[in-house]
Amino acid sequence: MGTRDPRIDAYIAKSADFAQPILTQIRETIHAACPEVEESIKWSMPAFSHHGPLMNMAAFKAHATAGFWKGELVMGRRPEGDERAMGHLGRLTSVKDLPPKKELIALIRKAAKLNEEGVKVEKKKAPRPELPVPPELAAALAKNKKAQAAFKAMPPSHQREYNEWIGEAKREETRAARVKQAIEWIAEGKSRNWKYQK
Repeated sequence: MGTRDPRIDAYIAKSADFAQPILTQIRETIHAACPEVEESIKWSMPAFSHHGPLMNMAAFKAHATAGFWKGELVMGRRPEGDERAMGHLGRLTSVKDLPPKKELIALIRKAAKLNEEGVKVEKKKAPRPELPVPPELAAALAKNKKAQAAFKAMPPSHQREYNEWIGEAKREETRAARVKQAIEWIAEGKSRNWKYQK
């Protein structure tokens, strides 16, 4: 048997008049589709779980939203440039904006089944842009072959740490001191934050 959280009752009661029937209908449809659903408040909004996060909903000044935790797997990828609200059901300003109840129940059941089967969402990690080597560091590395070889052998994250550390120095004296220290540590094969590594 699912649970009902009185904080969601309070959230709905405090929402704008137009949003109350929308949120109430979404909540009741979730319970109809997945009677074992558990309610809570997460990220300051009503959240629903069933074998993991399932859905959430929220009310704003001029619209309400509702979305699936595994939205792309449930509803497919949104077209590029889709300017809808954060939720997968778009900007909701009245109950009429919700999908037909049968359709919404089918979507909720699909989301619940994905959780029951333990399906995970693949997170796409965007590659960080390459950070150029500050000219002062490049010049110092060119003069010290051992440090140059060690720097090239370092993982990109360690190279980035040195590039950022030297590149963010405002004064020439600070930059020169950091380059000198960096060349010493790099030649020893140490990362920028070697003191903090175990």
